[in-house]
Amino acid sequence: MAAAPLRVLACGDVEGRLEAIFGRVRAIQAKSGRFDMLLCVGNFFGSTSEAEWAEYRTGAKKAPIPTYVLGANSPDTLSYFPDVSGCELAENITYLGRRGVYSGCSGLQIAYLSGTEAQQQPEPAHCFSTKDVAELKTSLLATPNFRGVDILLTSPWPRDVGTFGNSAGEIDTKKCGSRLVADLAASLKPRYHFAALEKTYYERLPYRNHMVLQETPQHVTRFIALADVGNTSKKKYLYAFSIVPMSSMDPAELVKQPQDVTENPYRKLRKEAPKSKAPLSAEEEPACQFFFDLNKHQGRKRPSEGKERGDSQPKQAKKPPQPTGPCWFCLASPEVEKHLVVSIGTHCYLALAKGGLSPDHVLILPIGHYQSVVDLSSEVLEEVTKYKAALKEFFRSKGKRYVLFERNYRSQHLQLQVIPVPLDLCTSEDIKEAFITQAQEQQIELLEIPEHSDLAQVAQPGVPYFYVELDTGEKLFHRIRGRFPLQFGREVLASEALLAQPQRADWRQCAAQRPEEAAQARAFRQAFEPFDFSLRD
Repeated sequence: MAAAPLRVLACGDVEGRLEAIFGRVRAIQAKSGRFDMLLCVGNFFGSTSEAEWAEYRTGAKKAPIPTYVLGANSPDTLSYFPDVSGCELAENITYLGRRGVYSGCSGLQIAYLSGTEAQQQPEPAHCFSTKDVAELKTSLLATPNFRGVDILLTSPWPRDVGTFGNSAGEIDTKKCGSRLVADLAASLKPRYHFAALEKTYYERLPYRNHMVLQETPQHVTRFIALADVGNTSKKKYLYAFSIVPMSSMDPAELVKQPQDVTENPYRKLRKEAPKSKAPLSAEEEPACQFFFDLNKHQGRKRPSEGKERGDSQPKQAKKPPQPTGPCWFCLASPEVEKHLVVSIGTHCYLALAKGGLSPDHVLILPIGHYQSVVDLSSEVLEEVTKYKAALKEFFRSKGKRYVLFERNYRSQHLQLQVIPVPLDLCTSEDIKEAFITQAQEQQIELLEIPEHSDLAQVAQPGVPYFYVELDTGEKLFHRIRGRFPLQFGREVLASEALLAQPQRADWRQCAAQRPEEAAQARAFRQAFEPFDFSLRD
């Protein structure tokens, strides 16, 4: 029999308005039935708390529901919290403590961190430090088969919580909040995370806690910031929800992903965190079931042409398929605009893009007819890799980084679009964020895949897809199942977030006259010559 859900109320800054919050709780319970607990984040006490508080402290009045509060966020209210390890402040009102985990008899796990992030050392009594966060993380992450906590309570918002999510209104989530709280949330993977202090209400779209295609599915997190009690703007300060403790839930039900789930806003923090090898639980499958064992192959080429398989006879190179009609990109085709070609290798060539986003926007193309990267033979793929390395070195010498994308959809010949972006304009993380954010706006699921994995491991030949690769090796992938915007890659790069040239999103609006194209190709060929391996091989 399934466990009965707990009915929980959470509220923002009470600021000493005890009659207001408890009066509201009584009214809700009279209308909707009894709740199990009230969780308070932000400032529970205010500068004018003493008169109201005295009635509860002395027992003249009693909170209508078990109430759990966080500690002081300023020196002014420190005196209300006599014991840093937590204590009962009045009947039905409990101070949780400086940091820790509250586990109820139902199995519900509530992690909590009191105070604001310290800006100096030693930290004041109303602040938490890196050590506080590290110790709280360690106490939980060391638990066998740790999957996350049910609820996380903090007073400050986590920094960057709005990344990939819906707007937080006037709050700039890149500047507001605590980096340490973000780190804590990324590690503890709460199902609900409540915060306050900013005097506003913000319910972020749920975000996932696993890397799609790399990790087994996990539950999502819902971040909810609450306004101050009794605020004149009528912003929401009380949030009601039901929750079955994680320990009592069916695993399949726990990891269900809602339709509006987004990428994890702390993805960068998770990536930078040291990777610990936790044992797999019985339900989990190793990632190498879906991708080759990266440790086993690190620093070595994949076996090809029969090597390491015990074959004594080398295999004949597979001939590329022939196009069904005229192809604009097969080098032997009369349709190719050869004045745009800037380098020719054994299996591939480079050409300037017609109507490029910039004068050094180039294409890597196979000489023979291949539709996509996953169709390439090992010899062609090896030369594609050499061209990518040469272009990376070339563009870096010019103070740029490249972004590469392929759209294997409504095209018959592989075109790897390579667009340079100035290093001082944006970071690799900015580029990834722009692609993921704009994909979400168009209901496109763009997923990060392992840097050292082969694209053929997530896409079969003939399957339409869109693929982005940064010169750091980071990759994003979308499996196309219906319609797909043909100019999506260019639109993202041309957007205000990156190159800020939205008028160049459509190549047809950027086409130049043939003499100008030929001059640009000559200039690129000359500049690229010191990096062009095809001239030396």
